[in-house]
Amino acid sequence: MKREHTAAFQKHSDSADRALDALWLGFTGYGRRFEAITRRAADHFAGQNWPGMRRDTVARLDLYQAVVSETCRHVADCLGLRAQDPTVWRTMKRRFSDCIDQRHDSELAATFYNSVNRRMLQTVGIEPELEFVAPASDADAPSRHDSLLFNMDMDDPTAEIIESVLKRFDLPAPYAHLRIDARLCAERIRMALDKHANGRGAFRIEMVTSPFYREMGAYLIGRIVGRDLQLPLVFALGNGDDGLYVDALLLRSEDIRILFSFSHTYFHVLSACPRELVRFLKALMPSKRVAELYIGLGYNKHGKTELYRDLLVHQRVCSLDRFDFSPGQRGMVMIAFNMPQDDLVYKLIRDRFAAPKHATHQQVMGKYEYVFKHDRAGRLVDVQTFENLQIEDCCFAPELLAEIENEAQRTTTIEKNRVILHHVYVERRMMPLDLYLRQADTKTAEAAVIEYGWAIKDLARINIFPGDLLIKNFGVTQLGRVVFYDYDELCPLTDCNFRRLP
Repeated sequence: MKREHTAAFQKHSDSADRALDALWLGFTGYGRRFEAITRRAADHFAGQNWPGMRRDTVARLDLYQAVVSETCRHVADCLGLRAQDPTVWRTMKRRFSDCIDQRHDSELAATFYNSVNRRMLQTVGIEPELEFVAPASDADAPSRHDSLLFNMDMDDPTAEIIESVLKRFDLPAPYAHLRIDARLCAERIRMALDKHANGRGAFRIEMVTSPFYREMGAYLIGRIVGRDLQLPLVFALGNGDDGLYVDALLLRSEDIRILFSFSHTYFHVLSACPRELVRFLKALMPSKRVAELYIGLGYNKHGKTELYRDLLVHQRVCSLDRFDFSPGQRGMVMIAFNMPQDDLVYKLIRDRFAAPKHATHQQVMGKYEYVFKHDRAGRLVDVQTFENLQIEDCCFAPELLAEIENEAQRTTTIEKNRVILHHVYVERRMMPLDLYLRQADTKTAEAAVIEYGWAIKDLARINIFPGDLLIKNFGVTQLGRVVFYDYDELCPLTDCNFRRLP
């Protein structure tokens, strides 16, 4: 009997080892494929292959779910009947933790493990013993920027120094007019330093070694540091028929925050240590969530992990803050709600849509998926989809809870003092444009209306028609940008037939 028990244990241990190997191969394979797609961005930029860049952007977004599904199949084959055995997963989590402990991307590995684990166990809420909930043990360790950055000391931003900075990057094409660009940039930088530091003192330029690529642009991102000074330094590059050129120089924190806005497509940038890159960017943009920065770099699944951790922290720190209806008119398709002291909005699809809405659940979900993969041009809000999110019912205002129970039964379950959100969209909170205009003075309102017009034009430029142009469907960001966030009637502009009013 003892020998049989030992043999059975050994068999189960072997199957867990094979499953762990399959999971590990899935993650490392994903990393290689992610990097390969990211690396191609430089070639697309060099060859002005914008359709190729767009295809790779979509391919990289699709990659994660494809690899997770493939890994789940391999792990299930290894575990057989024990594929949903918590004991096995408890052991696998411990061993996987040992494997990733010293890795530069341990946080991404833990998120990948969670994705496979939750998919296979069909987890509702969280299972701390079976998945990674807390941040990595070195998440708060001192930053190590040595391999991430290159530095250059200067007393004065001469054209020669800026030219040297621009030449340090491994760019896929030559500059068309490097000396002219360097001279113009040096003049702008000198003016900024005169304003912020009276132009005196020793300064250091710190630049991320890898260029950031997105759509038709490339960005060289860094900062100028000095005594009591930190100034963003971003060279926005274009590629014309004659070669590369500096299209814009960003030296204000507001400008770099817009560059990394939640209304843009994700960057393609090579990074040996994503965590260190996020820390550096966080130092440039302290008000940005860590989650937003991961998402902006293309690690959107780990960004979702960080968003969930933010929710847990907020509920612990602001225990009296409850979900309630978001400000503005109630949606006919969505129930929108948020916690007043938080900057995130949650959206549930209603069971039935009021007239004149005729879309189906699947069509609405399809519109959100369409936006997720489309160029957003700084005018479409990034939305993250959560499944089986579990929150205590005491965290909801009674009227909101009643509406969820009556109007969103297809996407929620309310039981045992908990609310399970089976399919919920999460996005950054903004002030609806209609409310903003009511509260704004004349000058501010005029600027917002002009922004509204530019938003419609920018959407048209990327072949998007909002469908519903009512101002309640647009929001205003903290930086005064107007963006669109109501996607149920959104469609390609080329699908529309516009007629003159009689």
